[in-house]
Amino acid sequence: MSLLVTKEGIFTTVQDLGRFGRKRFGINQTSVMDAAASRLINILLDNDQSEAVLEMHFPACEILFEGDAIFALGGADFGVELDETPVENWRSIFAEKGSVLRFRQKLSGNRAYLSVAGGFEVVKWLGSASTNLAAKIGGYKGRTLKKGDQIGLKTKSARSEFISKQISRSPIPPYSQFPVVRIIVGAEYELLTPLSKQALKQNFTISNDSNRMGFRLSGEPLCLSETKELLSSAVNFGTIQLLPDGQLVVLMADHQTSGGYPRIANVITRDFPLIAQLGSNDKVAFQLVSVEAAENLALEFETELNVLKAGCKYSG
Repeated sequence: MSLLVTKEGIFTTVQDLGRFGRKRFGINQTSVMDAAASRLINILLDNDQSEAVLEMHFPACEILFEGDAIFALGGADFGVELDETPVENWRSIFAEKGSVLRFRQKLSGNRAYLSVAGGFEVVKWLGSASTNLAAKIGGYKGRTLKKGDQIGLKTKSARSEFISKQISRSPIPPYSQFPVVRIIVGAEYELLTPLSKQALKQNFTISNDSNRMGFRLSGEPLCLSETKELLSSAVNFGTIQLLPDGQLVVLMADHQTSGGYPRIANVITRDFPLIAQLGSNDKVAFQLVSVEAAENLALEFETELNVLKAGCKYSG
């Protein structure tokens, strides 16, 4: 039981929710960019939320099912077809042995996710199956997928046991090419000049010089009220740093473990998916919210996931 990559795509990797607890050793998180999409489709398939998924960019790879399987797609919409029949995101789908999955056109978003019922047979490193490309370890041989690669499936699927399920609109992130992303103030926010604090509310553009480590933003330069030497400090997914040229960088899934640039803000957890689905030349605006509001939004999403989990369990 396996999936066969019959046509190579751009930057397809195996990722999960990441490896944690080792930043003190300089080992970064390395995870899916859009954890909400990954968690949602895994719950839909009755998988553990941390099961590995394929993270794909457009043009995506072509996949042959070498055995019967149940799968689900989430995140970006790449106009997917199974044996030339269109299939939807956020729905469980049965694929017969010999079926081919193709991604025809980029309709929205920049990162699509594929999960299979039972999960993929991949090697874990330090408790995670995520691909660390810098260390060339984890996922599938520590690299992006190529034509001819086979990824084993942990369990077999039978059509007689298949019940189609679909996720309701409520927990799905409101993706957009120009989202308003909520942030909380960072440790060095107060070092910004009053004008720069106002400029933080402007519209920013995602630079071409962006990747899984960080999204560089282009906009009106920001500046500090005073020059101050900072010690390298811990950073996280969503940390927004002010670079020496006055531009911003939002740290993403492959971010470093520490940094010396001012941490002026942090994207709230609930809005990680919105920025994770952006690509070059997309725009983003920021809205400051309180830590309490950010916590409440995170708890609200966890509640929605629990409701979905219960619904999937008892509908099957």
